[in-house]
Amino acid sequence: MNIGDKMPQVLGKDADGKEVRLDDFPDKKFIIYFYPKDATSGCTMEAISLRDNYDTFLKMGYQIIGVSKDSEESHRKFAEKQNLPFPLIADTECKLCQLAGVWQLKKMCGKEYMGIVRTTFVCDHDGTVTDVIEKVQTKTAADQLFKLLEGRGSINPA
Repeated sequence: MNIGDKMPQVLGKDADGKEVRLDDFPDKKFIIYFYPKDATSGCTMEAISLRDNYDTFLKMGYQIIGVSKDSEESHRKFAEKQNLPFPLIADTECKLCQLAGVWQLKKMCGKEYMGIVRTTFVCDHDGTVTDVIEKVQTKTAADQLFKLLEGRGSINPA
């Protein structure tokens, strides 16, 4: 997905099996972040960074939504353990990941496999992508977003 493209209205099901739609948040813009796997070190650091700044994002008018191919049960355990206040989409069939272009060939230890490339999309109220972060700084994901949004003149996180 590129700037100007639109996220689908229906994103998928959350940890409780509830369908998550963009119009569930009529007064919000969106930060939709794709991450490889629940409960891994990098994904946990990213989720914690966003969790710790969630209220600030809400005040700025942004809803956060996480997406990975993990199951609803995995998301539920991860969200409970890390006290995550935002929905996590269980994209078990990788439909949203493929649409977003984050389901890609990856390499690790000389082996190739398909997986989610950590990517964050910032979207307007209607789901139109306004910004894409391809090199996410897991430990400081929220600060990275604040800097991006400040540079666009769209927010003041203070």
